[in-house]
Amino acid sequence: MSFLSWGGDLAGGRGFAAVAAPADDGPGNPWFSWRYVQDNADAILSALRFHADLTARSVLIALLVALPLSVLAYWIKPLTGPILALSGILYTIPSLALLALLAPAVGTTSSTSVLIALVLYALLVLVRNALAGLTQVPAEVRDAATGMGYGRVGRLLRIELPLALPGILTGLRLATVSTVALVTVGALIGKGGLGDLILGGFASNFFKAQIVTGTILCVGLALILDLLLAGVGRLLTPWTRVRRS
Repeated sequence: MSFLSWGGDLAGGRGFAAVAAPADDGPGNPWFSWRYVQDNADAILSALRFHADLTARSVLIALLVALPLSVLAYWIKPLTGPILALSGILYTIPSLALLALLAPAVGTTSSTSVLIALVLYALLVLVRNALAGLTQVPAEVRDAATGMGYGRVGRLLRIELPLALPGILTGLRLATVSTVALVTVGALIGKGGLGDLILGGFASNFFKAQIVTGTILCVGLALILDLLLAGVGRLLTPWTRVRRS
């Protein structure tokens, strides 16, 4: 049995090339092959970079949209229900259906449709956690800030948002991990990063090494990003460590 090696740039959608199964990886179609990784290092790294870049852009845009929505829901209570309901409805749309709706409108050769879908999915988690963090700011703290002369905007920027930061960072971690997983859906239009590896492995007579490589890197990327954000959270919220101790 022969291996099918992913050839060329994954993001460019090039095809496969057959290579003989290396003896040092065992006979047939093993679940993992260092030879496959070495022979396709450039393509694998390209897919990993694309995956990480799309994840970062999606989460950043979603955060820039979610924070104003959270503040709006926090300041104007009647809007809380509609904002949460709208983000919840967007989250319930199946990813394949949403991508099928967006791709023809935006273009199937562009990653923009995947980016829009990822932003919409991240909104619910970010809005809910940011709003929860803001509403948990003690009333006496808000009253003290008002007594010190802070207006609504000044109190938000100097008092409420910093105290809500743990909740915001929790939402950011959850949104990042879920986005790493959802990026793989973009493989349906050749814009799935590591998902292209996984889908390509299934399309190539169940090429196990390619599937496992893409899966391991996807899980590893999610874990690394989560740990990085956890570390950033500890640096930005030192008072939470003091309170726990």
